[in-house]
Amino acid sequence: MKFSESPLAHHYLDGLTGLEIGGSAHNSFGLRTRNVDYCSDMNTSFKLAELQLCGEALPVDIEAPGDNLPLPDKSEDFIISSHVIEHFFDPIGALKEWARVARHYIYVICPLRDALPSDQDLPITSLQELLDRHNGKIAMPCENESDYPYHFTRWTPQGFVEMCRHVGFNVVDFQERDDKVGNGFAVVIKLDEADETHARASNGFQTWASQVLLRILTKLCS
Repeated sequence: MKFSESPLAHHYLDGLTGLEIGGSAHNSFGLRTRNVDYCSDMNTSFKLAELQLCGEALPVDIEAPGDNLPLPDKSEDFIISSHVIEHFFDPIGALKEWARVARHYIYVICPLRDALPSDQDLPITSLQELLDRHNGKIAMPCENESDYPYHFTRWTPQGFVEMCRHVGFNVVDFQERDDKVGNGFAVVIKLDEADETHARASNGFQTWASQVLLRILTKLCS
């Protein structure tokens, strides 16, 4: 069994190359991606589950924590993840790390609270708690994120968008129920505007510096 691909993801990401955080063979997006996972062992319970579901397991191209990528700034066109960000204690930190590495887009599918029975009776995580986690005011309740048996965070679709916008991300598209598996919501973050603003500021400084240098040289040569 394999789940269908996402038309929304293809709309934004076709023709680009990027990273998928925690990809799987049975839930492929069909995009040009390398797979990042905290463990490259193909005999973990997750990889064995992939084999059972669809007869294959997606290889791990980069073994690293998904929120601490061993890659240069702006080295990928995009980063995509499905049902992963809720497993990071500091999802704001994860998004900022993805924005560091990606040039154009971050594409996230996050589970709706009713997607898992274990989440249904737990409260929605507040924006203030997420900010406090990110600022180090709340400590992680376990030593390793991978050892935590539940999702660290639960959002409403609107709450996730609010979090993104609060920390300065430009959300350009949104599905209250994703068009892939349908048990989550999808959020598309566009990064180009921030890059272009930085580029305009840099170009403005370079232009000013060039004009000053030209005036100095003109005086020296006169």
